[in-house]
Amino acid sequence: MDTLPPATAGSTRPQQFAMGALGLALVCLGVYTLWNFISALVWAGIFAIALWPLYHRAITRFGTGHHNILLPAVFTLAVALVFIVPLGVIGVQLAHETHNATEWLRHTQENGIPEPEFLHHLPFFQAQVDSWWQANLTDPGSARELVQRTTRGHVSDVSRMVGTQIARRLTLFIFTLLTLFFLFKEGRVVTDQLRIASNRAFGPNGERIGRQIIASVHGTVDGLVLVGLGEGLILGVIYAIAGVPHPTIFGALTAVAAMIPFAAPVIFVVAALFVIAQGSLVWGVTIIVAGFAVTFIADHFIRPVLIGGATKLPFIWVLLGILGGVEEWGLIGLFLGPAIMAALILLWREWACGRRPM
Repeated sequence: MDTLPPATAGSTRPQQFAMGALGLALVCLGVYTLWNFISALVWAGIFAIALWPLYHRAITRFGTGHHNILLPAVFTLAVALVFIVPLGVIGVQLAHETHNATEWLRHTQENGIPEPEFLHHLPFFQAQVDSWWQANLTDPGSARELVQRTTRGHVSDVSRMVGTQIARRLTLFIFTLLTLFFLFKEGRVVTDQLRIASNRAFGPNGERIGRQIIASVHGTVDGLVLVGLGEGLILGVIYAIAGVPHPTIFGALTAVAAMIPFAAPVIFVVAALFVIAQGSLVWGVTIIVAGFAVTFIADHFIRPVLIGGATKLPFIWVLLGILGGVEEWGLIGLFLGPAIMAALILLWREWACGRRPM
């Protein structure tokens, strides 16, 4: 079978221009084709970069095997379990709460809602509030009408929207895991190809920028994810001791929120309000004080060392990268933002100082 002759260095300028235009067009078509799965590919790349040192040590210790399938499958399964187990626990808790809410709605429609005692002691508008409550909530017929009017059509709409989002997220998660498996399996080949391609396109600068981005991802994972999980664990224990309802859920939400700067206080303040509403003011104040102490230490001492030390990037740029990344890219911006800032600062240092950063 005849084959086309290989491209040579003697290609004419029009041919080089045409080849460049063809390559650009194919890249654009590829991005357009994969647009709905770009986030899954990026997440897989982030997981692969973050776990590659551990995976490399596992390869050194156990080898790859004949087909190089077992270790990639084990690491991919571990990543899946990190998400599936907590979400499963939260799902069970939410299902239980949904059942309780359904029972409460049924009881409300049959018996109405009794007026809380504290409403009788309001300093202002006590008569108006009492009159409205008696007319709309205490009487079972009025309460039934109010519940039906409030929930009419909304339950089915919300259920449909939630179901659609869950199906979409589950599909993206599956594609993320599949991509991650093949990145582990073919990681060395992909790394070599990227190194050769960057060297051809950008010279030595391309590989340095790539290393800076990888260092940024490692530092961000250590500084955001691991520190956030630590904050969630510490405050989760405090929630359990203080009597916060569903401390596991609140601990998990705190861990996720702690990965975003200044977001954790929203969760532990809500948890403290639950405790205060149950009549324990001391424990509520304790949760707030402990929460601010833990987040202050994490945000001002631990994270700057982990993230800034890995990238030699001032923490103000790390912070701006995180906040700007989250605003523009969503949760994945937690990692993209600092990586972009790290690459930009590297270029700035080389251009402004005329030397390579150490």
